[in-house]
Amino acid sequence: MIRDDLSTPHCRVEQEGNYLVVTLARPEAKNALSSAMLLGMYRSWRALDDEDGLLCAILTGEGDTFCAGMDLKKGMQSTPEDEAFMALMAEVPDAHWQALLRHNVPKKPLILAVEGFALAGGTEMLQGTDIRVAAEDAVFGITEVQRGLYPVGGSSIRLRRQIPYCVAAEMLLLGERVTAQEAKGFGLINHVVPKGQALARAKEIAGRIGRNGPLSVKALTRALREIEACVPESDALAKELEIGWPLFGTKDAKEGMKAFKEKRDPNFTGE
Repeated sequence: MIRDDLSTPHCRVEQEGNYLVVTLARPEAKNALSSAMLLGMYRSWRALDDEDGLLCAILTGEGDTFCAGMDLKKGMQSTPEDEAFMALMAEVPDAHWQALLRHNVPKKPLILAVEGFALAGGTEMLQGTDIRVAAEDAVFGITEVQRGLYPVGGSSIRLRRQIPYCVAAEMLLLGERVTAQEAKGFGLINHVVPKGQALARAKEIAGRIGRNGPLSVKALTRALREIEACVPESDALAKELEIGWPLFGTKDAKEGMKAFKEKRDPNFTGE
C-alpha cells in the first residue's frame, strides 16, 4: 500500500488495486496549478516509481475542468500554505518540473483522463502521459502566447514530436483551442468518450495493463521513455534487445507461456 501522506489539499492520491488515481482537486479555481498541487503530484510520481506493487497511474481532475494551467491571478508566488513545497524545492530544485511531467517522468505508464478544459499547463502535462482519454466536451490548447508567456512545460519541443509539425506550430503560435475530436484526429489523444466517462475508461485501461506481466510493462515503458524516434534504427534495435531480451529468462515469461498452453489466465509474480 502507498504511504498515507501523498495527498495534499489540492491533490488527492488514492490506490485502487495495482494503480494510483491522482486527482487535481482545486475545482473552485478550475484546477489551476498551486504549490500544494505540485507537491502532491511530485510525491505521487516518485511513489509510483518506488512501489513495486504499483504498475501504472491515472491523472485526472475534479469537477468540470482537468486543469486551466498556471493561476494567472496568483502566478506561482508562494503563500504561507506553500511551506512544504518550498522546503522540497530547497532539496530538489526541479521538483516543480518533475511534478508537471516535464522530465523524470515515472518509469511506469501514465493514463490521462480529461473532462472539460485542459489548457496551457493542462495540455503541457498531457504530453508527459502515455495513454489519453478525453470526454467529448474536452478542450485542449497551448494558450501561453495569447498572454505574452511561453510554454516552458516542454510543449515547444514535445508537441511537434507527438503530432504533425504544422499542427503543432499552429497550436503554439496561435494559441487557439482544439476539440477532443480534433485532438484525436491528429493523434494528441487516444479515446473520446461520453461526458463524465473519462475516468471510467481510464480505469478500464489501467485494469487491462494490470493484468499483463509487470516486468513486460515496465520494460516496454522503459523503451518508450529511453528510445527516441530520432535515434538511428540500428542503435534503437540494439537498445530494444538490451531492454527486452532478459525478460525471456524470467519466471513470468515461463508462467505466461505455460498459462497459454493450459488455456488459463497467467499468475504473474513480477519475477
